[in-house]
Amino acid sequence: MPELSISAEKVTFIIEKAREFDVKEAASDTDSGSNATDDDEIDVLEDTNSDPVASELTGFIGAMNEDEQLDLVTLMWLGRGDGTVEEWDDLRARAIEARAEYKKPRHETVQYLLGEPMLGDLLADGLDELGIDWTDERTTPVV
Repeated sequence: MPELSISAEKVTFIIEKAREFDVKEAASDTDSGSNATDDDEIDVLEDTNSDPVASELTGFIGAMNEDEQLDLVTLMWLGRGDGTVEEWDDLRARAIEARAEYKKPRHETVQYLLGEPMLGDLLADGLDELGIDWTDERTTPVV
């Protein structure tokens, strides 16, 4: 079983935030200047350039060290079915190779992860594959 550089607590936080990010939709409230409570808070689900969830995820993942980011990418690939637990070292080596191609590795890793549809579910599946119970972890990470 691989030893992760990233804590299950941090991954859990990303899973929850990524799931919030994934439910965003195109602008659907044409009268967004109206009272939010009258509109059933529908604007919170709209995907905008100033999305606080995306900003929070970007900052959180961007602040991770290289090993944590590599484990996050590898976990996502494991959850996506790109390999098995037994192939963890090979998957992680591929993540290292991919990162070496980036001009701005920290930034581009964040963009890559946030561009993956269903990121939260894939990370959850990756933890499940490793047999790590993440469902009882705290939702606010200790950094």
